[in-house]
Amino acid sequence: MEIEIRRLTPDLAEDYIHFFDITPHDDNVAGNKCYCACWSNDDYAGKDFSIEENRRKYAFQYVKGNNIQGYLAYSGDKIVGWCNSNTKSDCQKCISWQRFMSYVPLEEPGSGIRIKSIFCFVIAPEMKRQGIATRLLERICKDAAQDGFDYVEAYPYKESSYQSSDFGGHFEMYKKEGFYVLPDTQQGLVMRKQLDEGAGK
Repeated sequence: MEIEIRRLTPDLAEDYIHFFDITPHDDNVAGNKCYCACWSNDDYAGKDFSIEENRRKYAFQYVKGNNIQGYLAYSGDKIVGWCNSNTKSDCQKCISWQRFMSYVPLEEPGSGIRIKSIFCFVIAPEMKRQGIATRLLERICKDAAQDGFDYVEAYPYKESSYQSSDFGGHFEMYKKEGFYVLPDTQQGLVMRKQLDEGAGK
């Protein structure tokens, strides 16, 4: 099976929205489609993200504005996977980070450390367990190294979490790709991979 990984760009906004329209996002919450609208930037004042229709509208605007960052996996002309991967320092301003990520350690201001964060994976149900998330992760690490990031960081959920374990990515996948546990907290894991300068070449 031929899989092509593409970085999300504004011209792929229609593809992106259609993928979320037809794909379950969270295994444990039927019909709860977030469109990753809450994991992009600080543009949330006065906006109602509680309604799916609103999240869809904002997500389209954010992709067009290059605010939602990540990668799409295509099989032919059909999207079969998505990974939200954004600059950690940018996403600290978004509404979901402020609500859910207080357990994640932050870098000292002025440290100059650049981190690419991975927030979620969405894989089409019929394409799960076929290595698509791993392909997305490999591409993120490669591009992050080329783009001058020092680390890639991920936040897989624990099995006891109220969230589906699927969309945070699985511990074993990260471990196989060279990630290590930074802290293991009651709320969740923080895993990190150090990037070499030559890793993206």
